[in-house]
Amino acid sequence: MDDSTNSNAEPSHVRGATLQQAIDRLWDFSDPAKSEERFRAAAADETASEHARLVMSTQLARAIGIQGRADEAFAVLDETAAAEAEAEHGRAAAELRARVALERGRLHAASGDTDEALPELTRAVREAAAAGSAFLVLDALHMLALHDAGHEEEWATEGFDVLDGATDPRVLRWGVALHNNLGWTKHDGDDAVAALHHFTLAAEAAERYGTAEQWRVARWSMGRALRTLGRTDEALEIQRALDAQRGDDPYVTAEIEALTGARPTIEA
Repeated sequence: MDDSTNSNAEPSHVRGATLQQAIDRLWDFSDPAKSEERFRAAAADETASEHARLVMSTQLARAIGIQGRADEAFAVLDETAAAEAEAEHGRAAAELRARVALERGRLHAASGDTDEALPELTRAVREAAAAGSAFLVLDALHMLALHDAGHEEEWATEGFDVLDGATDPRVLRWGVALHNNLGWTKHDGDDAVAALHHFTLAAEAAERYGTAEQWRVARWSMGRALRTLGRTDEALEIQRALDAQRGDDPYVTAEIEALTGARPTIEA
């Protein structure tokens, strides 16, 4: 992400980091209310550049939306877009438009309004490309791959093309989500061989660029695909290793029970 369009001094949560790194530090997806407080403060921080404050407002909207207050979240995004129209220029403006469109798309998708979500998400891809932000392009593409039924693989493939030219580890982390999501599309489409392939690539990407939890989810998914393929010994080996690592995961427990015939899996 190019934050060089504004030379104003940034506050402590931004200094020494890219704006996306600052966002990552403020997010706690397990506690959206706490995240809301943090982003509300960041959006009001007068020591930050106007661009940084507006970007933080888009994350404030996301935190509010996760808590089910969609109307309030849309209002924050409308205010942010209006401020952008008056203040931003060039790549900074395109980045902000991408973020606004992306969060609008997320809100519509969360409410099941796909007809409204898809145009916003495609707009986010276009604006993110204009801003030169591979990170935001991939965020929007992964959302499209999740919600544009029948076109999941097309959007994921576009994402893989973007990843091929990336070197930033935070950008490359999107490979985890893209491969994991496409893996489930393949699995749900009765192609467990392709699903296992993508889950394996997701695990490899998570090990290199992702979080421990992303790696764990990808490994669990590999085990699930192996069970579908009838390769129960390999599946059980994976699930038991995950159980030994952390014994309080009901999904792992359910898979072990399914594989050993103890009782049905947690899935419906």
